[in-house]
Amino acid sequence: MSDKVKILLSEDDNNLGMLLESFIKAKGYEVDLARDGKQALEKFNDGNYHFVILDVMMPEMDGFSVAKEIRIIDKKIPILFLTAKAMKEDKLEAFSIGGDDYMTKPFSMEELVARIEAILKRSNDGETTIDDTFNIGRFVFDPMTRVITIDGEENKLTTKESQLLKLLAKNKNQILDRQAALRAIWGDDNYFNGRSMDVYIAKLRKILKADEKIEIMNIHGKGFKLLDQ
Repeated sequence: MSDKVKILLSEDDNNLGMLLESFIKAKGYEVDLARDGKQALEKFNDGNYHFVILDVMMPEMDGFSVAKEIRIIDKKIPILFLTAKAMKEDKLEAFSIGGDDYMTKPFSMEELVARIEAILKRSNDGETTIDDTFNIGRFVFDPMTRVITIDGEENKLTTKESQLLKLLAKNKNQILDRQAALRAIWGDDNYFNGRSMDVYIAKLRKILKADEKIEIMNIHGKGFKLLDQ
């Protein structure tokens, strides 16, 4: 189940974080370790992950706040919370945000991996291969290499173009919230970053016009929608 699966692990306790990272890697997974909530969100937006593990109590941003931001831009990625507290309110909060599971410290690392595998099996219907590319009409987009290809012709995107197209592709035929996209890519949803994003949207439209069935729509007051008809 672990082939090609990349996990984002966020834990501010250095010793526990390193132990978890080593143990999960030993089970065959790729793991990136973040030391606080802000770093976790930055890594998530820069990387291509298939699973997220978030400590609830972290500096900069707590795990619930990180999960809320992730859920706005990615509705499907599995999220598992770790916490030192066994409060009922925390469990309810975890699941109301869209968390898939919740573990209270201390816990068995074997059990953690078993839960990861169970969640991945459910979310992928038992498939062992997870595709890291996006099909957008006649285009194939690989966010890892930042290359978008149509009819054998390749186009290398800038980092921001690639990040924005990845968010649009993840939410294909659904509304991508403008403010959430700004926070995810630029770190702030202020006016100047908004103008910058509009420039990148225009650049992506120019690239995507090679397939007349693809369109990036402005949804007034909400955001954008990548239409793939």
